[in-house]
Amino acid sequence: MNICPKKLNNMNANEIGKRLRKMGNKEDAILLQRFFKTGAGQYGEGDIFLGIRVPAIRKLAKEYDNLPLKEILPLLRSPYHEVRLFVLILFVNAFAKGDESTQKKIYDLYLANTYYINNWDLVDISAPNIVGAYLLTKSRKPLYQLVKSNNLWERRIAVLATFYFIKNNQFTASIKIAGILLWDKEDLIHKAVGWMLREIGKRDMECAESFLQNHCRIMPRTMLRYATEKFASSKRLKYMNGG
Repeated sequence: MNICPKKLNNMNANEIGKRLRKMGNKEDAILLQRFFKTGAGQYGEGDIFLGIRVPAIRKLAKEYDNLPLKEILPLLRSPYHEVRLFVLILFVNAFAKGDESTQKKIYDLYLANTYYINNWDLVDISAPNIVGAYLLTKSRKPLYQLVKSNNLWERRIAVLATFYFIKNNQFTASIKIAGILLWDKEDLIHKAVGWMLREIGKRDMECAESFLQNHCRIMPRTMLRYATEKFASSKRLKYMNGG
């Protein structure tokens, strides 16, 4: 897929934007804005929803599967949440089919535009399948830079990228990042780290428990609850009470 055409064509971007806006549902938009905490002082403050469900966005993305991604990159800067989600789904699909050169370009575009990947669903649907997939056989240094960011979403990208590693039975980066984020102040980070620890436990309980035994007394409660969610009740209670 050509993602860097010589001349950008805004016709496709305008067409997509109009189609997505027509697909919106006002009642669903109200529900989604509450669900994704878009009020003043909340993590999604200022985000605007059209009210489109994810399956409908995925279906539309299939129609534009071969569109040069540079043409729709401006849509990633849209004020509408679902428009940004649409672009990220196209990025993920193109990455999965692309050669090494294409994947590098998508990875670079993604990290150059993290400012617009600014809610947990946008991160979760894209970070493992772009950042994690690209770095699977490469240095993890970019993740350790992201995890130190002041931007909540960049830290979550670092955590969720390791989900791809976990699926390939590589746990070291996830464990290291979990240790770095033990004192993070954001509940969404606690949830993400706990989730990754839980996924490690599904594949290597000894590895997950080693981390828990060393850190359960200082882990945020949300992180600990997520990490032990699938444990037998007696074992979970042990860790929740300090190991």
